[in-house]
Amino acid sequence: MSTVLALPLVSDTQRRPPAAAKAPTDAGLMARMAEGDRAALQAFYTRHHVRVFRFVLRILGDRTRAEDVISEVFIDAWRQAAQFEGRSAVSTWLLAIARHKAYAVLRRRPTESIDDEKAAQIEDAGDTPDVTLEKQNRAAILRRCLEALPSTHREIVDLVYYHEKSVAEVARVFDIPENTVKTRLFYARKKLAGMLQSAGVDRDWL
Repeated sequence: MSTVLALPLVSDTQRRPPAAAKAPTDAGLMARMAEGDRAALQAFYTRHHVRVFRFVLRILGDRTRAEDVISEVFIDAWRQAAQFEGRSAVSTWLLAIARHKAYAVLRRRPTESIDDEKAAQIEDAGDTPDVTLEKQNRAAILRRCLEALPSTHREIVDLVYYHEKSVAEVARVFDIPENTVKTRLFYARKKLAGMLQSAGVDRDWL
């Protein structure tokens, strides 16, 4: 049975800080969570859950399982807040937890392969108006090309371009050397560029 995160109820007074108050830092929220402050957990969840969910969904490809993982991620963040040592950004630490848990889910489903070669699934250009319209949508084409990358390359592109993580931070999430991150990013960019060129999309974003 999946563990469901029971988020605390926070009153309107607690939810709205004074106009002059600055938003708490991630480190500040973690310190409060370590002391058992459930309002800090609510604020922490609100700040991070969308990006972390998207990252997990990119790995799993299943919204229901991704939602279960997200619950477990923030439960772990709550439980481990006192153990956080600040060796990396809080968001980097959180993404590392998320990736570990997502792959644990994949390992529990041995009959479902981790599809690292989806390029062949990109449909041909256009026998139907629907496919033609989709091909003209730049965002849709980018998503399809990203999904065609091997999972490790896809995650690195996601972390660098969407989460704006540095090579060093990505290395911490993956627990691999920085040079390995650079190599994977190089090949991911090269493969994406080829796919985008074939799809007739401008590659300047790379």
